[in-house]
Amino acid sequence: MEKLNKEDIKKLLPHREPMLLIDELKDIKKLFSATGVVAVKKDSFFVDGHFPDQPVMPGVLIVEAFGQTAAALTAHGIDKETYENKLVFLMGIEKARFRNPVMPDCKLELKIEAIRSHGRVWKYKGEAFVGEKKMADAQWSATIVDRK
Repeated sequence: MEKLNKEDIKKLLPHREPMLLIDELKDIKKLFSATGVVAVKKDSFFVDGHFPDQPVMPGVLIVEAFGQTAAALTAHGIDKETYENKLVFLMGIEKARFRNPVMPDCKLELKIEAIRSHGRVWKYKGEAFVGEKKMADAQWSATIVDRK
């Protein structure tokens, strides 16, 4: 299956360090599903403040990583001319659950699936894992908008 590295992802998303969270996109099934990989490091930007004595990846960043994975899947799958000068914006988050804390020094894998699309609006679902352990899951929607 196809795989994208961080440089490939930068060509699809406007995010840059430190907010570009996904390091790899793998197991890509065009416009249907993919797995985003986040290397949660001991020197990640949130570690010093969340929480100093027992750092964990904030849930909001897990949701952001879900969104980035979905945006990269969508941007990679649609026609390049159609996506030129467009962005994928998060519209809503549903049913987000955080089941286990994500600690630094791990690989977080976000398995996402596009549930449906209607015009520029897409709906997704995803599950986040460290190894075999489920860390979080969510459903969310996003839209493709014109870049200003």
